[in-house]
Amino acid sequence: MESGIVKRIVESSMAVEREVISIRRQIHRRPELSYAERETSALVASKLRSLGMEVRTGVGGTGVVGVLRGGEGRVVGLRADMDALPINEEADVQFRSEVPGVMHACGHDAHTAILLGVAEVLASNRDLLRGSVKFLFQPAEEDGGRGGALPMIEDGALEDPHVDHVFGLHVMADCPAGVICYRPGPIMAAPDSFRVRVRGRGGHGSKPDDTVDPIFVTGQLINAIYGLRARMVPQTRPLVLSICSVHSGTKDNIIPDEAVIQGTIRTLDEELRSSVKIKLGNLVRGVCEALGAQCEVFFEPNAYPVTVNDPSVTAKAIAVLREAGFPLVEIEPIMGGEDVSRFLQRAPGMYYFLGIRNEQKGCVYPNHSSRFKIDEDVLKVGVSSLALLAVAFSSKE
Repeated sequence: MESGIVKRIVESSMAVEREVISIRRQIHRRPELSYAERETSALVASKLRSLGMEVRTGVGGTGVVGVLRGGEGRVVGLRADMDALPINEEADVQFRSEVPGVMHACGHDAHTAILLGVAEVLASNRDLLRGSVKFLFQPAEEDGGRGGALPMIEDGALEDPHVDHVFGLHVMADCPAGVICYRPGPIMAAPDSFRVRVRGRGGHGSKPDDTVDPIFVTGQLINAIYGLRARMVPQTRPLVLSICSVHSGTKDNIIPDEAVIQGTIRTLDEELRSSVKIKLGNLVRGVCEALGAQCEVFFEPNAYPVTVNDPSVTAKAIAVLREAGFPLVEIEPIMGGEDVSRFLQRAPGMYYFLGIRNEQKGCVYPNHSSRFKIDEDVLKVGVSSLALLAVAFSSKE
């Protein structure tokens, strides 16, 4: 990319930095949970309209889509999520959440503000675009089930005009401030939630032989389930299998009728994902049958796919960012999940992480922490990197 283009984008990004920080703080004060991002959506739509864009609201619920038309080249989709988490904020910032029990603890306020900054930068440099840019402001990423991307796609977010490439970023406390962390191919896992209901036959705690003890069965299941990872899956294939909840019983002398196990499976390829779910179901049913219990195995439907960065798109994107002077680090896959994966299934692109860790500023707490903080100096890096990718990929060359 020509140095003059890079210079214009970087200077424009620096010019909107103060406004981006202000917008981020405004959204941070008024966090909204999944599917309830009405105030945030209204702010986004108002800003996009002020830039002269075509705007659709209510896309897939509370989603917003803005279109900036340029030349006859490709259409680039830029995505940001908008929802917050059910966490009571404990971060020592002047713009703390004003909504009890709700906090932007994963940086979606920053994502939204960054993308609005990109919109302003590209609107003021429209002559650099060989094609068009579609801004995708998505609700409900934190839902973890159906999410917000799929409803937006079903509502036509990637059509009229059809999106050729998708890019997005996520602020990350594990990466140093200002560093872009990337990976070609799978970068985030498919998260599958499971629930096992064990049905036994309850009775008095003094006569366990007259019962089918679901707690005893559950204990055997826990060992068997963890053995699945250790003995039934090749060690070279990434897999996380965690049991995170076990509930049963009401009193110290009553053997209950049932117990419930809940957990999560994380995989980086769809073949392993499918086979592990089958193996887990067969294993649970086999153990329960052997011990005289009945069971139900339930997997959360519509779980997010693996987030996969297109290798050729990623190679070109990283070349653009490297030439522009951005600090870059290739990372190992992260076993968290993201429904940006649904956009990337339909349009090749790249999802990357923007480092926000700065120990001198106390920005050291992980995403989803009640003390999560962002080094706001990196927001302009997010703006300029996304804007440069939009310019580069809007060309058909």
